[in-house]
This record gives sequence, structure tokens and C-alpha cells, in this order.
Amino acid sequence: MKLSKIAGIILPLLLLLSGCMYPSSERAENQIPYDAQLKLVQEAVDSFQTDSSGLLPIKTRDQDVDQYIKYPIDFEKLVPRYLPELPGNAFETGGIYQYVLMDVEENPTVKLVDLRMAEKLRELNIKLGVNGYGPIKDEIAPNVYTLDFSVMGYKEEQTVKSPYSDVHLPIIATGDGKLYVDYSIELNKLIQEENLTPKQGEDIRALLVEKYPILPAYSLPYTVNEKNEPIFNLNP
Repeated sequence: MKLSKIAGIILPLLLLLSGCMYPSSERAENQIPYDAQLKLVQEAVDSFQTDSSGLLPIKTRDQDVDQYIKYPIDFEKLVPRYLPELPGNAFETGGIYQYVLMDVEENPTVKLVDLRMAEKLRELNIKLGVNGYGPIKDEIAPNVYTLDFSVMGYKEEQTVKSPYSDVHLPIIATGDGKLYVDYSIELNKLIQEENLTPKQGEDIRALLVEKYPILPAYSLPYTVNEKNEPIFNLNP
């Protein structure tokens, strides 16, 4: 058999195998900018709501769940009538984002939740003690603590990459043993860079919600102190 014929057989096989081994997060459909995919999903949600007399294509969840993951979009209600296919970066197709709705009463808006954070918190929860509480290192605010990750078997502090920049955000815990992502760094940066002066007592996570398509999920409430610095606000 001539070499050209052999190459003609082997090359397509190699391409097929490389496609199978290619990480799902790096496939072409997952490289489409999420703003373009958000626009398509928003249009589909709007059309569904119009045709359904105000109903929304969302899954049912408990009312006490985190407000940022409370209304996940049910793509089964959108595909294929309102959306030709699922977004390549959606959790349902192996992507890293959960598509959710915010402001469902007044202005249903499609947003994203970065599920890599949920995965990290899940990993850490497995490492917690048998009583569900992690080893406390320091109290950084009333009922808010850092964890001693060395006791949990880690060689370094555990963090998650911010969905807004290249910084890494700390993992914190409350007195009941629940784990959260600390967005103080991003909140402070946003307030300083845009010269914002939010009111004391209001939840300043709304600043991130307004500016970015990705939500500050798995977090505690924040407000500002008299110095206009972000602080935890567990009793709003």
C-alpha cells in the first residue's frame, strides 16, 4: 500500500481520537464568548415568557436556597423551539457555567454561575471533620472564620479563581460549618476603581451583579463600613 493511502487512513483516525481526548472545556463550542451565548439564551427566555403568558423556563428549587442559584434555567423548555441547541459552556453540556435567572419578578435577566467554585467547596466539604466542622484558624469577623487547611491535609491555602479577574479568592466558614467564597477583594477593587459610595447596610454584592454577567454565588452578604470598605453583613 502506498504511503499516501496509509496517511489517508491514519490521519482521519488520529483526528477522531484527538477530538475524543480534547478537554470538554477547551472544545470549540466552549470557546464562544459567553456574552454571545448569553444573548441567545436571553432572547429564548423572552420569547418563552411571551408565549407562556408570563411563565419562565426555570427549574423548581427550595425558597431558602442561595439567591444566586435559586432560578436555574430549564433548557428542556427552550430547546429546540426557542433555542437551536444548548450553549456549549452550559453545565448540561459539560461546560463550567450554570445558566440562571435574576430579577424574575420585574426583569428576568440571564446570568451565569461559575460551577468550578461549587466543585471546590464540595471538595473541601468532604475534607471537613466527621461533625461537619472544619479546623478554625482565625476569626476575621463575628461568626466568620478562616480554616486551617494544613489540618485538613493541604500543603497550602485553598482558594478559587475569581470569575472577574486573575486574583484568587479565599474560602471562609461560618460558625455552623458552612463554607463560602470571600469576594471582599473584588468588592473593594470595584468600589475603589469606580469611586462608588454604597449606603451602609445595603448588600453591595449587587454591584457585582450589575457590572458582570457572572454572579457572586456561594457568598455571604456584604455591606460597607464608615470607611467605605466591604465588611460582612450577616444580620442585614
